[in-house]
Amino acid sequence: MRYALFALPLILLLALVSVFAFSIDRDSSLVRSVLIDKPVPDFTLPAIEGLDVPGFDTASLRGDVSVVNVFASWCIPCRDEHPLLETLKAQTGVRLFGINHSDAPENARAFLAELGNPYDAVGADRDRRVSIDWGVYGVPETFVVDANGVITYKHVGPLTPAALETELLPALEKARS
Repeated sequence: MRYALFALPLILLLALVSVFAFSIDRDSSLVRSVLIDKPVPDFTLPAIEGLDVPGFDTASLRGDVSVVNVFASWCIPCRDEHPLLETLKAQTGVRLFGINHSDAPENARAFLAELGNPYDAVGADRDRRVSIDWGVYGVPETFVVDANGVITYKHVGPLTPAALETELLPALEKARS
């Protein structure tokens, strides 16, 4: 009995480590957004100061299918996925909106000047309030919004070539049909 009391904390620690070990490679796309099949939240985002594209709001996401990408200049995976966003824009011509998450305007401008700006509009979410309303877990995240302003798809984490081909493009086509 005495040894069991000493072993109990060790057993609990091993169980906790096991849970984390099996969860570490979990597919982040399995995190389903509660906003899927719901209208985009009400919001208004101002333009990034000094950037030559406007900010946007809820009404901007109605009338045609759109892709909304949440990014930040300090986000390494955002830098990695950025060429795929440019490819998406070039291949599909989809309206592409950016939510710049918790970023200084000069950093956001430098990021887009260096990598290119595929966005039709970029809103500055300096206080992260809009990102929270969208249910963003962390950057980057990408959403497909149908012509009625309803979120139909969410990709958590950076886009990859495989995710672009097998997930985002089909979700875009589905939203268009």
